[in-house]
Amino acid sequence: MNEAFTTRIVTAPQPGGPEALRVEEITLAPPARGEILIRVAAAGVNRPDVIERMGFYPPPPGAPKGLGLEVSGTVLAIGEGVSGFDTGQSVCALVAGGGYADIARAPAGSVLPVPEGVDLITAAGLPETVFTVWTNVFEAGALKPGERFLVHGGSSGIGTTAIQMAKAHGAVVMATAGTPDKCAACRRLGADHVFNYREDDWVEGVKASGGADVILDMVGGDYVAKNLAVLNRFGRLVQIAFLKGSRVEVDLMGLMLKRQTLTGSTLRARSDDEKAALAQAVRAHVWPWVEAGKVRPLIDSTFALADAVKAHERMDSMAHAGKILLVP
Repeated sequence: MNEAFTTRIVTAPQPGGPEALRVEEITLAPPARGEILIRVAAAGVNRPDVIERMGFYPPPPGAPKGLGLEVSGTVLAIGEGVSGFDTGQSVCALVAGGGYADIARAPAGSVLPVPEGVDLITAAGLPETVFTVWTNVFEAGALKPGERFLVHGGSSGIGTTAIQMAKAHGAVVMATAGTPDKCAACRRLGADHVFNYREDDWVEGVKASGGADVILDMVGGDYVAKNLAVLNRFGRLVQIAFLKGSRVEVDLMGLMLKRQTLTGSTLRARSDDEKAALAQAVRAHVWPWVEAGKVRPLIDSTFALADAVKAHERMDSMAHAGKILLVP
């Protein structure tokens, strides 16, 4: 297929706040070999998008122009060498950029069929969070049934997904959140112990409840030392973001004595092959939980693509619980 397509995308030509976002119209080339073009039904808004908007998270080489790392929609065009997909099929996908759009470009290996029982719009809230949680909590963190799992930012898109996936796996789940309403949301999703970090001493609370075997942290800063303090022997701390800063001073003697593991990762810069392998693991292990109703994206709010500024204002306010979506 040699047809080119016109699409709107959202960019941040100059770093800044939500007002820096611009809607542009570009011509999109036909899908290259191994690619799929998706007519977007919805796109997820994620914290990395905010960091990119601020000028601190440059896209990897070759990434499509524009913000947005996950979409749902229907297959519009299929490149050479791609099998297993049909035009018009409902899919969701992890993309390296350009998800805030009418049409998005995705490597075929990062495209998955929408799970049964999930509507097309809601499915946009799955890829970034599910891929992130699987690779960090279940692969790097090696969470086992019956272990104790702690996630910070439990009401975030990552947090709400992590709570559900860990619970579906049979773990005891703990979470921190910043308001009574957000704490209540974590409990509704299955968290066994929830701590309001603005009111509770979550370190003492986690210790009193038996400590943690695996921790997923997006905060960093002084949380690193606190996490190691509540981590059990042979525990694993997985770092995926640093809202309070990545430069920390910490005494690692406890890590050595308790034989703990501190690790971390990013997702966007991984190769297409790595993401394809991750997609297949998600399809095999997580999609059955989704189809059984054990894992569902919690949708906070939905905005029109033209209102991307408002969506980012909502993200920046930290008032949201769950996923924020953009709909073309």
